[in-house]
Amino acid sequence: MNAHTALPALDLFAGPGGWSEGLRALGLRDVGIEIDPAACAPRAAAGHATVHADVAALPTASFCGKVSGLIASPPCQTFSAAGLRAGTTDLPLCHQALDDLARGDDTRPLLRTACTDPRSLLAVEPLRYALDLRPDWVALEEVPAVLPLFEHTARLLAAAGYSTWTGVLNAADFGLAQTRRRAFLLASRIRPALPPEPTHAEGGTPADLFGDGLPPWRTMLDALGCPPGHVITRGNHTTGGSAFPTTGPSWALTGRARSWLLKVGNRPGATRRRLDQPAPTLLFANARKDVSWIDHDGTPVRRLTVDEAAVLQGFRLDYPWAGSRTKQFQQIGNAVPAPLGTAVLRSLVPVALEVAA
Repeated sequence: MNAHTALPALDLFAGPGGWSEGLRALGLRDVGIEIDPAACAPRAAAGHATVHADVAALPTASFCGKVSGLIASPPCQTFSAAGLRAGTTDLPLCHQALDDLARGDDTRPLLRTACTDPRSLLAVEPLRYALDLRPDWVALEEVPAVLPLFEHTARLLAAAGYSTWTGVLNAADFGLAQTRRRAFLLASRIRPALPPEPTHAEGGTPADLFGDGLPPWRTMLDALGCPPGHVITRGNHTTGGSAFPTTGPSWALTGRARSWLLKVGNRPGATRRRLDQPAPTLLFANARKDVSWIDHDGTPVRRLTVDEAAVLQGFRLDYPWAGSRTKQFQQIGNAVPAPLGTAVLRSLVPVALEVAA
């Protein structure tokens, strides 16, 4: 590992640490910039270096020569299908800001005042940092609606000497028990930028002369099922006791629980997934109360817990979440799943020394 590779990555809009956990699995580290103190707390508790600051207001000069890569997952609320989609209206202004930055003209303050939602312009921040810092590699993630901005950013990075790739990846193809689709931009100055090779496939693929084939997508039962381990009994005078494993999530998938479905949304056509399927994309911004378990006949059972949401998002069970339950759900839903982050970065980072799980 050379001296430059040993430098940390800079993680814009770092959140609670999804990208950071993905890097850690490769023996690498980052410094995250995050404005929300509730998201800074779990990062710090998990041992991830963090700068509490506004990405858009922070000068880049202090990071010059001190980082090897750039990671960014700009806030997606203005572009997400779950939001008001103000970002769609603001797309022309975002494209203009990208072109202006590439010409060395920072028009962000002026364009921000013209945006329907000023947060839309956060999607151009990665280009500002990339052009100023010239990192060896760049990895960006957002909701699929931002792909046109990523394609524009990729063209500008290519003009600056980067190999680039843009596209949409499904987290289920990389071992997450969730069919979460997100847009990615990968760029590198030192090697071809290529998408990661899937580790799983819907229904699996058969072995052939060139390999063993891919296992099927992981299911919620795979992720949340009870692994072997010491069990403890919880309960009260009305419900009696139940056995829960100390090595797994705080509920036991036995008996009737195996007929549960996960329901996401409160409309008649809300997505429902069986336990023997991956979860749908988990969104908690305004719908935390609408992500719940129901029985096979549609009878409500209970809401999804923080632990369950975290495990389905690829975090370890003992991740040190902080803040209110609402904040914790928001952090989980906005985070890049660590297994997906690892897969993406393994294909991009020059030297990746994987550490034991």
